[in-house]
Amino acid sequence: MTNRARFSLRLFVLFTAVPALLIGGGLWYLGSLIPPCVTEQHSRLTSLDDKFDLVVFSRDCGATTGANTQAALVPARDELPDDATSFFSVGVAADLDPRWDGFGNIELQAPAEGTVYRKDDSVAGINVIYH
Repeated sequence: MTNRARFSLRLFVLFTAVPALLIGGGLWYLGSLIPPCVTEQHSRLTSLDDKFDLVVFSRDCGATTGANTQAALVPARDELPDDATSFFSVGVAADLDPRWDGFGNIELQAPAEGTVYRKDDSVAGINVIYH
């Protein structure tokens, strides 16, 4: 009976662990072939209360990525994460002329051209005013 238990464990390892390792290795290899996205910061402005940074940036993820300009809010002096969610995103390279007004609102100059992918009216309880 002990021989049968050892045989079952060997079969279990053979039919589960080995394929899992092969699939994981294959996915790791395929992932290394995909170029990483590159984020370029264009401007960073700290809020008047020193809680947030308003960051304007663009992402380039290779040949399939067109020109884009995005705006996100991050905690003051924190790095912009690779997966930062933008509250404004447009499919064109543009100068958003970002600024904080005297009331703590965000002001952006939205470009007339380009497809707007995201345009939130507020972020983290802060109003966003588009001109």
